[in-house]
Amino acid sequence: MEELDFKDDPTPEEQVLSAMLSVLIQNYDDGHHELPQTTTDRAIRLLMEERNLKQSDLLPIFGSCSVASDVINGKREPSKAHIRKLADFFHVPADLFL
Repeated sequence: MEELDFKDDPTPEEQVLSAMLSVLIQNYDDGHHELPQTTTDRAIRLLMEERNLKQSDLLPIFGSCSVASDVINGKREPSKAHIRKLADFFHVPADLFL
């Protein structure tokens, strides 16, 4: 699959093969490698850490320091609007924060 992904000009057949392999790999991973469950606040903190972000970087999402602090520290659940904004901001699926 890596050869196909890094090929400069794949043929239509190679593109179909790459898509099929992607589905097969995803199905295998889903059936054999369960991702550990995490809490919303932990997921946010890990994403922030990976990107070297501070709480203040999330103010456009939460609107205030106190709301950001409460969500990041697990004292409050994010709203649906917060979840959508977090997913867009971090480029991850929204269900990560549910």
